[in-house]
Amino acid sequence: MTDVTHPMSSNRPYLLRAIYDWISDNGLTPYLLIDAAGEGVRVPPQVVKNGQVVLNIAMRAVANLELGNDWIGFSARFSGVSQAVRIPVGSVLALYAQENGQGMMFPAEEEGGDTPPPAPAPDEPPSGQGGNGDDKPKRGAPFLRVIK
Repeated sequence: MTDVTHPMSSNRPYLLRAIYDWISDNGLTPYLLIDAAGEGVRVPPQVVKNGQVVLNIAMRAVANLELGNDWIGFSARFSGVSQAVRIPVGSVLALYAQENGQGMMFPAEEEGGDTPPPAPAPDEPPSGQGGNGDDKPKRGAPFLRVIK
């Protein structure tokens, strides 16, 4: 069996759309927590607090909402003035329901996005199985946990 690793796109935009639908379908209000210092973030500066901004993205609060693979875009009123908002998907830190806090937090994206590390060369022993003595111990299997 050949171990071929194909690079995959980020799962973040897919999770954002699914969580947005889940929150909306339950009659709750979806809020985005954004890293306002992220490159390409376009939000009114007066709503930024401590480098972050929380935005209500319910259909009744915004117009022309687009949850794309690279960008989230919409128009919203701030102090009575309609403004265009544009947010790179990588700058989203959380999407949650305002009423109960349920949703999902996302790690800050580093350069390169969700690109996995390269696979070891075929003649290189996996970590923790011999080598030059400074190998790290094997980690357990990845797991998910519910955050409430």
